[in-house]
Amino acid sequence: MTVHFIGAGPGAPDLLTLRGRDLIAACPVCLYAGSLVPEGVLAHCPPGARIVNTAPLSLDEIIAEIAAAHAEGKDVARLHSGDLSIWSAMGEQLRRLRALGIPYSVTPGVPSFSAAAAALEAELTLPGLAQTVVLTRTPGRASAMPEGEKLAAFAATGAVLAIHLSIHLLGQVIAELTPHYGADCPVAIVWRASWPEQRVVRATLATLNAAVGTEMERTALILVGKTLGAADFDESRLYAADYDRRYRPIGAEPRFPEVS
Repeated sequence: MTVHFIGAGPGAPDLLTLRGRDLIAACPVCLYAGSLVPEGVLAHCPPGARIVNTAPLSLDEIIAEIAAAHAEGKDVARLHSGDLSIWSAMGEQLRRLRALGIPYSVTPGVPSFSAAAAALEAELTLPGLAQTVVLTRTPGRASAMPEGEKLAAFAATGAVLAIHLSIHLLGQVIAELTPHYGADCPVAIVWRASWPEQRVVRATLATLNAAVGTEMERTALILVGKTLGAADFDESRLYAADYDRRYRPIGAEPRFPEVS
């Protein structure tokens, strides 16, 4: 028996890895975060599977469900939205399972910031503008921010910021970022990236409040940075005709001689 923690992706049922899909189809028990995982993903569950929405459950109740499946020798598909490596509350569950001696596996998923960038048709790291993306959030009731992890500190680097779980503090976010990026810095908000009801707002830090109006929902991602919608940026050297690389040796003395 194994508990398979599976990143269920940002929302669209077909943005699920093949491994994740196959594991769901093979598990007679499925625990899913119903507030964020769409029902379309559950269509992969086998007939007769026990499907439990964990949104109203406590951690103790979730572990009790897993322990019961373990006692019956039934594999569990444990679905979380996006990717499991950030803000999934997976860590505390794994700690409990290790203590109980219950085996588990972890399958990554498509993160929400990737789906949001795709909705914007944007490469977030463009030569000469930004080569770093910071995934962060503002403090919340469930998790405080460690000292030093301030929006202003990240903004001072000029990196692109993907700010999660913070739409309700939009005014505060704008106030903290404007001194570092400037009022004309491009920004976008993507609600429910990849869902049928996906919505996108593009603006600048100066115009964002007016552009958003009253459209405040919890499941939104704020992206801030010079690469959003940029047209004036350097081309990567990767595909330059005179760039000597392993797969395309250039010149009389290439850095990586072609092996015959």
